[in-house]
Amino acid sequence: MKFDEYTFKVEAGKIKEFAIAIGDLKEEYLKGKNVLPTFSTVIEFWGGGISTSVLLGLNMKKVLHGGMEYEYIGKMNPGDEITVTGIVEDVYTKAAMNFVIIKKEYVNQHGETVLISRSTTIERH
Repeated sequence: MKFDEYTFKVEAGKIKEFAIAIGDLKEEYLKGKNVLPTFSTVIEFWGGGISTSVLLGLNMKKVLHGGMEYEYIGKMNPGDEITVTGIVEDVYTKAAMNFVIIKKEYVNQHGETVLISRSTTIERH
């Protein structure tokens, strides 16, 4: 399954909000001059539209976040316009649970892939 692509502009205000939310109060983040390594979380929540769990038809009462991994290929910078594409990379059942691996690629306005993320969603039976 392929998800709709979307684009998100990396703005100083969102960088600051995220830094405050996670308690990383370095001046470079608070002034929006540098992007935190896990800023893609902001892009997913603000730019992604509908929840992937809803799109996949998962029972939210039985869903767990199974993990997240990041492969840093380049660097996101303030002002970048990041386009995100996503696919369901794998689905399997183990120990009476369904596992869904979602892969997302983050590409800047220059066509450079800056990040690949994989998230694991678990749905208990």
